[in-house]
Amino acid sequence: MNTKLVKIKDSEHIADEALIEAARIIRDGGLVAFPTETVYGLGANALDEEAAKKIYAAKGRPSDNPLIAHISCMEELEPLVSHIPEAGRKLAEAYWPGPLTMVFPKSSVVPYGTTGGLDTVAVRMPGDPAARRLIALAGVPIAAPSANTSGRPSPTTAQHVWQDMNGKIEMILDGGPVGIGVESTIVDVCGEIPTLLRPGAITMEMLREIAGTVEIDPAIQGPPKDGLRPKAPGMKYRHYAPHAELLLVEGELEAVIGRINFLAKEKLGQKYRVGVICTDETQNRYRYGEIRSVGQRSRAETIAHNLFAVLREFDDLEVDYIYSESFSRDHLGQAIMNRLTKAAGYHVIRV
Repeated sequence: MNTKLVKIKDSEHIADEALIEAARIIRDGGLVAFPTETVYGLGANALDEEAAKKIYAAKGRPSDNPLIAHISCMEELEPLVSHIPEAGRKLAEAYWPGPLTMVFPKSSVVPYGTTGGLDTVAVRMPGDPAARRLIALAGVPIAAPSANTSGRPSPTTAQHVWQDMNGKIEMILDGGPVGIGVESTIVDVCGEIPTLLRPGAITMEMLREIAGTVEIDPAIQGPPKDGLRPKAPGMKYRHYAPHAELLLVEGELEAVIGRINFLAKEKLGQKYRVGVICTDETQNRYRYGEIRSVGQRSRAETIAHNLFAVLREFDDLEVDYIYSESFSRDHLGQAIMNRLTKAAGYHVIRV
């Protein structure tokens, strides 16, 4: 298959003709990667079970891992769900369009091939205007997990998508680097109390401000248990991971820096290639290996924006080991640490 790469944005406008072609591909059962404000998505008709199967095949994604249906306006939500709980309505009014996915009881029009066999459907209205325009032109909800090989760091540029999807899908829409850099927050609103299934840029504090009590699903707070049936993407399988072994070093910052320097020097002495993930504030404290800052420790949004790109850069450099600083688990830091901990396979060194 020849994959077409099309630039859709410049400083002045969105290229509607490219979106029209992409919408036709999706209506015809094909696959199109497109930018959102979080990461690039791999889009197909969410109501077409055969199209959903193509997503799983292109990504190498397990078929029990649910997909997220993307909509362009509130009117497109009602046909997909059996009802809209009050918490879901309040959160939609506050945070849609935006980086929030909600899990609703599904209607009969959504195939089980899209929901991973579940009686619920995950839905998001993206904040990126090109994404919403594409969905509107397609005239169908678009199922769109991250546009990467399953398990790899999510793509935040069209070039990342090209690395993983060239020859597997019909088109990639290049909208430039994404804004946020980590996937959407996912909240299950089916029960009496909303439950966080994946942290993201809509933080726990923001959710509680609108919905009151919000619980955290225990499945995202540690390694997945055998037999877990994932309610949402990112809950069960290895995610966000580079090819190298990633180890997260957690503790007081001075001790973290000292331990990473020691471990990096040791691995280099054993003839391994080593990468170090740090911040602008600490970059000059490291002496060994390929050293990359993910942003400013004082501005968590810069770390979220750069994290996956740095992990992919270490893949390009073919390092064998990566040692990463840890970060605050408050606010957006909860999402950053969720991604890092999963990428490390829960391998954490505490100092």
